[in-house]
Amino acid sequence: MVFFFVLIKRFSARTAVIAAVAALHTLLICSWALGQSATLKGCVRGASSQPIAGAIAALENTSSRAVFTTKTDSQGIYQFSGLKDGIYRLQVDASGYEQKTVDSLSLKAPEIRIVDLKIISLRVKTPEAPEFYDEPQFTVAGVTDTTNLGTHGADTVVRNTESLMRETASMARPTLDKGNASVDDSTLRSLREALKRDPDNFQANHELGKFLLENGVPTEAAPYLERAATLNPTDAQASHDLANACVELGEYDHARNTLRSSLERQESAENYSLLGDVEEKLGDPVSAVHEYQRAAELQSSESNLFNWGAELLLHRAFEPAGEVFTKGNRLYPNSSRMLVGLGVSLYARGSYDQAISRLCQASDLDPHATTPYLFLGKIQTIDQDQSKEVTDRLAQFAKMHPENAQAAFFYASSLWKARRGPEDIRDLSRIELLLKQAVKLDPKFGEAYLQLGILYEDRKEFSDALTAYRRATETSPQLEQAHYRLAQLYRKRGDEQSAKAELQLYEAASKQAAARTENEQHEIQGFVYTTRDQTYGMPASKKQDHTQ
Repeated sequence: MVFFFVLIKRFSARTAVIAAVAALHTLLICSWALGQSATLKGCVRGASSQPIAGAIAALENTSSRAVFTTKTDSQGIYQFSGLKDGIYRLQVDASGYEQKTVDSLSLKAPEIRIVDLKIISLRVKTPEAPEFYDEPQFTVAGVTDTTNLGTHGADTVVRNTESLMRETASMARPTLDKGNASVDDSTLRSLREALKRDPDNFQANHELGKFLLENGVPTEAAPYLERAATLNPTDAQASHDLANACVELGEYDHARNTLRSSLERQESAENYSLLGDVEEKLGDPVSAVHEYQRAAELQSSESNLFNWGAELLLHRAFEPAGEVFTKGNRLYPNSSRMLVGLGVSLYARGSYDQAISRLCQASDLDPHATTPYLFLGKIQTIDQDQSKEVTDRLAQFAKMHPENAQAAFFYASSLWKARRGPEDIRDLSRIELLLKQAVKLDPKFGEAYLQLGILYEDRKEFSDALTAYRRATETSPQLEQAHYRLAQLYRKRGDEQSAKAELQLYEAASKQAAARTENEQHEIQGFVYTTRDQTYGMPASKKQDHTQ
């Protein structure tokens, strides 16, 4: 509109009208021409499938030698429109990446052709395809509020899922020993003497710093590791050790800068993995998951694959996590924790039978490890028809770990759930003994007191049930069911005032539990992910996907 006002001001009204008509005519001609032309578009990605923004795409008509250029947007997408029929040559250049060329692209109007490209970093030392698998079938695009994602099942399942996801993620991130009483003084003295003889020696600084770090004194280690990284900035291990010390000291920005600088010079799976830890600490989970992915692609170790899957699981990308754990299980069939991760991802998606099957496999792989049994014990709470294989595994857990209160509790719970009805009293004595053993081992085990109360009430031993319920509410005031059952028992005994008080406590505990669940969901954002076969808003009839 401003354009036409200027015309009217500078020329006569007649001249303005003529100009407007001419402009409209030109626009119509261009619109018709576009309808009779071809379009070429696609996405440029790196080796780890991250989109490459700002890459220069040049398209040459091999007959007329006309060249068109454009740049990829923030999503790595390029597009050429209004192309004449002909044979074209496409070339993509991006800083730090090898040039990519596609010859003999035949275009014919009104075709819309999609050519996705994968370009390789110039820093990559091993161009071979990763051992893991050809390419993941998903890509993480962002994060969202997890309260929008939902979880299968009732509140108990939601809380179980939240707990299991966090516990799985904790299996991926072991921490350094904060202090070691058995430090080898002679080794420490020898390292200090070596550094004293040659203060500017890279190896002397690095070895002393690494020794101090491994023995739980990162504050003393950091200056030596900083000096070593300065003396030899190309040494990836020195950068890794310095970043590790920074993480232990809470200096995450310094750790991130150190790792990024090192990775610009030389790619290292170990440094990508540590950078993933740092990005998660700094509140950037999208960057974190891409770093874990890059580490797994460079080196498909059991640790790198598990870290990647655990990060996806932690941020509720259950299907991608399941994909990573499934492929990881294929490569490392003897990894118990890979099966645990797969089991939790299946549980979160509502596949309870499959989840239990994977956890049983994990417990069979390493019968002395407690983690698979603990996860199995928590998951079996939603299995209405207790399977014999679960009960057998938990019986084994209780037998091998008589000192573990949870082992006794979970076995007792499985026997209780396996009963055929109130008339089935075969295992009640054993269940009672196991629950008593649990509270003896852990006098603050509220859930065990609650289950004891249920057992006593089922046997109509109301006085013992009342004592057990009271003990449950004293040791674990957050147990809603304990307050509710205690209120009902008070009511049966005619104590309406006590029943009313317990119901109020039940309602308060329920509200607090709901608030905790919501807060926990808000604390960790969920990943927004898309599948690889997504095309950029095109109708299915026009899809012609070609990944070069």
